[in-house]
Amino acid sequence: MKNLEIFYRKDCPYCKKALRLIEALQDENDLYRTIKPKLVDEEIEVDYADLFDYYYVPAFYIDGKKVHEGAIEKEEVKNILEQTLG
Repeated sequence: MKNLEIFYRKDCPYCKKALRLIEALQDENDLYRTIKPKLVDEEIEVDYADLFDYYYVPAFYIDGKKVHEGAIEKEEVKNILEQTLG
């Protein structure tokens, strides 16, 4: 399994939606429950977030490679989870 990092902001509606979609997909598929994404609050972990090249949140990285940033839909989240499983 690969490492999944999600950069987010607490006040971002797109981030809240992305996290809800992850939870919903984990409820639908037990394999997705094995994925434990590292959530990076960019307002708290500023120095760490500055090491990554993204403009919009949520920003998804698998093993350090950006795979998505900005507003996201369920199928896109599912695809990211599938990529994370390898």
